[in-house]
Amino acid sequence: MAATALDSEITKSDKYSILLPTYNEKENLPIIIWLIVKYLDNTDYDYEVIIIDDGSPDGTLDVAKQLQKIYGSHKIVLKPREKKLGLGTAYIHGIKHATGNFIIIMDADLSHHPKFIPKFIDLQREHDYDLVTGTRYVDEGGVYGWDFKRTRGLRCYEIYFRVLLQWWQKQLKTATHSNIKFKFTIYKKLYKKDILQKLIDSCVSKGYVFQMEMIIRARQLDYTIGEIPITFVDRVYGESKLGGSEIFQFAKALLYLFATT
Repeated sequence: MAATALDSEITKSDKYSILLPTYNEKENLPIIIWLIVKYLDNTDYDYEVIIIDDGSPDGTLDVAKQLQKIYGSHKIVLKPREKKLGLGTAYIHGIKHATGNFIIIMDADLSHHPKFIPKFIDLQREHDYDLVTGTRYVDEGGVYGWDFKRTRGLRCYEIYFRVLLQWWQKQLKTATHSNIKFKFTIYKKLYKKDILQKLIDSCVSKGYVFQMEMIIRARQLDYTIGEIPITFVDRVYGESKLGGSEIFQFAKALLYLFATT
């Protein structure tokens, strides 16, 4: 079906704000920004990248300032914070400064490849989804480059999450017809900005579990959710922020989340 003039006008006015929280990512940041520009500059999408650095001691903010000089302040927006305050609050901080009517959240460690962003946008436009999430569980999705220890750890979390999810779904009274294959997925997502703001307002979690809670809240509020298969790869430079203490806190927060929603 051909798009109407109004549809075309709405599409052209769309703008995508990519929220990129960083902490000690000075090696990865130039690569991720270059890839974002590579895959979006050849499209008609209007976009900005909002870098939210949490006081990285390795000079990540200095690198971000250089990237802003290269690509322009209209494309690279810097909204740093003085110290590490958590992933959830970084997104809250970023959305306050976003000028787009759509928000894309992703990691700066190259585990989420920017080549998938146009697919997110195309799927959302085609079905007018409230949000689109990337998952490794459908079609060509998968995980590559992880060693046995990390793969086994992820598998344990999947089992843990699935047990909680089965219990939670028995308690859930709404959104039972959601089309998403709701599994362990906290990967890159695209939101309508107003929908994301409503989800943020309803969330109580911080840190890594924040993204999980937003999906749970989206189901409770009966928002429409689309899925895109993506590949998840190990970081190129630096060390994972998800250490032993973070994993333990994530498990506790996830249990509390399911018990209180």
